[in-house]
Amino acid sequence: MSENDELVRRVAALEQEVEQLRHALTSHAVIDQAIGVVAAVCRLPPQDSWDVLKQVSQHTNIKLREVAQLVLRWVECGRLPDEIRPVMRAVVVRTRERARAAGALGGADERAAEQPSVGRG
Repeated sequence: MSENDELVRRVAALEQEVEQLRHALTSHAVIDQAIGVVAAVCRLPPQDSWDVLKQVSQHTNIKLREVAQLVLRWVECGRLPDEIRPVMRAVVVRTRERARAAGALGGADERAAEQPSVGRG
């Protein structure tokens, strides 16, 4: 292999790596935004919101990034998409019950746990 061929191969590999990093950065931003939405709407801490997104992804067999995009669409249109609504509701309820049992919810969050907003609309 000539030196020129090696340089061409190396440039191609670096271009591919840059593209992968760009995709990862975009995915990370979408997921972070979705964590914030779940935390705000469902009144959950960020770590629990992250767990909710992962569980919804696993139970629906939809990639995590796509679940995050569906959650962001919820904010835009005011309705949680049908693809994830029933699973999201069940996972949020389970997460709140677990938090309540552990004493992690209190006050307004305790009342919100009794009437989850997921699935409305």
